[in-house]
Amino acid sequence: MSRILITGATGFVGLPVAQQLAALGHDITCVIRAGSEARLEGVQAQIVTCDDLFAQSADWWAQQMADIDTVVHLAWYAEPGKYLTSVRNLDCLTGTLAMAKGATEAGVRRFVGAGTCFEYDLSVGHLSVDTPLAPETPYAAAKVAAFTMLTAWCATAGIAFLWARLFYLYGDREDARRLVPQLHNKLARGVPVDLTRGTALRDYIDVQDAAALLVKDITGTRTGPTNICSGQGVTIRALAEGIADQYGRRDLLNFGAYPENLTDPPVIVGVRNDDNLSTSDG
Repeated sequence: MSRILITGATGFVGLPVAQQLAALGHDITCVIRAGSEARLEGVQAQIVTCDDLFAQSADWWAQQMADIDTVVHLAWYAEPGKYLTSVRNLDCLTGTLAMAKGATEAGVRRFVGAGTCFEYDLSVGHLSVDTPLAPETPYAAAKVAAFTMLTAWCATAGIAFLWARLFYLYGDREDARRLVPQLHNKLARGVPVDLTRGTALRDYIDVQDAAALLVKDITGTRTGPTNICSGQGVTIRALAEGIADQYGRRDLLNFGAYPENLTDPPVIVGVRNDDNLSTSDG
């Protein structure tokens, strides 16, 4: 089994990844914000705390990564409504590069980072790892910059590098400001929900299933970019109706109340990598 250091292990994606890796018997070290230890639900791990992991030096990271085989870097600023254009993306980018430098100094063998489907040229619609990159926000651009630099850096340093691009996730512990929890909250209370016409097609995947795909790739041998997605599209209308049916309240869905976003791509669906289904090499 591997010795794995994880950042973002208390987060929406990071926690199920940490839980699944721990359940497989890997030796886990979690770097988390001081005071958030209680959020590591069901994870047996060594814990390293700091006020801001993106402010740490390469030397600090090298100390934390001593005897670590694999780094799984899932932390990034992701506050809904703010993260796409936040200046904190620059902090996350520079902090990630310091982390990668520390990983080299520590002799880490494998480095896994989390990207986003927004790195791609979204006008293509169905997005594979071969789709050209065309980031349109500071968030996506920072992710592309991290991917580009880490690809070259890890190749030079002899570190196996995997970049997992996440699509539309939902599920346990999701931020209440996001679409799916908002739908559940309002429908459960009998409150009408105003929506667009809901014709946009998106690739939604439950965070637990996404974590399982991530864990297979983390513990396998795949390198380079990979898509963490369902490979199937669902319209926002169908998604909302499916949730409304759980409460028997489709009547509360007010489609067309908001105008369509003319710059919003009509289709964002991932193309799965065959290697997503490969077995772990443990």
